[in-house]
Amino acid sequence: MKKLLLLFIGLFLISGVFTRTNAQGVDGVYTKHITAKRKPVPFQYIREADVMWSKVLTRRVNLTEKRNLPLYYPTVEMEDRKSLIQLMMWGIKNKSLTPFATDEFLTQYTLNEIDERFGAGVDTTYDIDPETGETIPIITKKPADISEVKQLLVKERWIFDKQRSVMEARIIGLCPIREYYRDDDLDHEDVHFRKLFWIFFPEARNIFASQAIYNPRNQSQEISFDDFFVKRMFDGYIFKESNVYDNRRIEEYATGLDVLLESERIKNEIFSYEHNLWEF
Repeated sequence: MKKLLLLFIGLFLISGVFTRTNAQGVDGVYTKHITAKRKPVPFQYIREADVMWSKVLTRRVNLTEKRNLPLYYPTVEMEDRKSLIQLMMWGIKNKSLTPFATDEFLTQYTLNEIDERFGAGVDTTYDIDPETGETIPIITKKPADISEVKQLLVKERWIFDKQRSVMEARIIGLCPIREYYRDDDLDHEDVHFRKLFWIFFPEARNIFASQAIYNPRNQSQEISFDDFFVKRMFDGYIFKESNVYDNRRIEEYATGLDVLLESERIKNEIFSYEHNLWEF
């Protein structure tokens, strides 16, 4: 009888463990594992001799715009979801991604340098000890605020492949931009922007392909960060185009609405080049 009682108690405990394990999944309905095992789809090989025309552009992406919100949220990491900057920092800390100082991808940043660019670090203030009257240091640690990353630069090369007769864009690198106010700017009157680091996109594709991004249309049809960028599901405007001086930022020779108009002109120039190659 005692053995039978112990058997029932054991079965009860085991069933409780399985119940808790299932509940600790996303919602206990089914386990998601397809995206986590995905690999990036390789790009079509392009011979140098087949590149009839190319241009390097840099786009500025506002992560708080409606179409780009899946890249910005969640600002606090969830069990099955990460924002773009959270995924990047995870890759850097796990040494799967290399942060670079510029879009030439030559000089690398360390984690301490990235924290400094985030405004994170240790701050020391001083106070009076009420018992001894002595001045004592108070050390406080300021963490990086990832919610300040509200913009993204996307460096890409547009190519016309005469072998396949297609115009396509290949993303080269990504650069998150921190948008912040100085500590002494209590009224938030003067916003500052700071480039944090550059990520070489081909190196990041393995990580991006294995992490799902929120799909507002159908949560059972998961898409990865790699899909989001390769299929160009983001929205942004042209910020810079290649030139002989490598300093052709549109904002240097246009302001206000003219920046967007110039961006549209460059986009139409690419479209017209491809369009004019065909005969009707």
